[in-house]
Amino acid sequence: MQLPGRWAGPVVERATAVAVARRAVELGVRHIDTAAFYFSATERANEILREALYPYPEGVTIATKVGPLRTATGEMYAEARPGQIRGLVEENLRQLGVDVLDLVYLRVGRLKAVGGVPIGERFAALAALREEGLVRRLGVSNVSAGQLAEAREIAPVAAVQNRFSVLDQADRALVDECAAAGIAYMPFFALGGGHTALQDEKLRKVAERHGATAHQIALAWGLARSPAIIQIPGTSSLAHLEENMAAARVVLDEDDMALLER
Repeated sequence: MQLPGRWAGPVVERATAVAVARRAVELGVRHIDTAAFYFSATERANEILREALYPYPEGVTIATKVGPLRTATGEMYAEARPGQIRGLVEENLRQLGVDVLDLVYLRVGRLKAVGGVPIGERFAALAALREEGLVRRLGVSNVSAGQLAEAREIAPVAAVQNRFSVLDQADRALVDECAAAGIAYMPFFALGGGHTALQDEKLRKVAERHGATAHQIALAWGLARSPAIIQIPGTSSLAHLEENMAAARVVLDEDDMALLER
């Protein structure tokens, strides 16, 4: 999301964004999260990834998502109706330069709270594109347990992408449900997303114990919290990328996890 620049924020230089994407794969990243609606005034995340990585390396999964509709100036103004899902999938195909998308989420609720709204018709429209061969795997994002169950009645769900972090553990039951069902869980805002500052005394203590940063401990906590979790921290900085990747080498023990779970 951050490769082109954050929403209405400053645009990232294309050369820098391309370098970040290439370096991520060099460092071992095998799952990249993107969307056609990730764009700034002059740059688009999908087009940056295409320039940086096409033809895409074997073993690298590129996940995208459809649902939110944004104006040219960036305002997220509505959610796609079932009849609009195909056009959004085709937009991602064109921008990434592929014939089939590895994983596509139906993103619901925009940035609002999850739950309470049926998603069956929209998910069925996405599932139909899987049957056509345009999509390999299906996911849902920003959903409640009930919405996940609704989707699973229609087609297999490979992944859930919801808000979850060491300081925002409201979705813990769904994380465990996904692990039991063999569904991948990708937390968004694992580092707060600019909405939750990682300024917590417990994080600080654990970080000091490991000679790490609070951000690294937040990422390491997620990896240790559940075998279902795949971390997708966004960045447009090579230094931040290196810091994020180093978090995979931080091994938290039972005392660390007990402290962070309180």
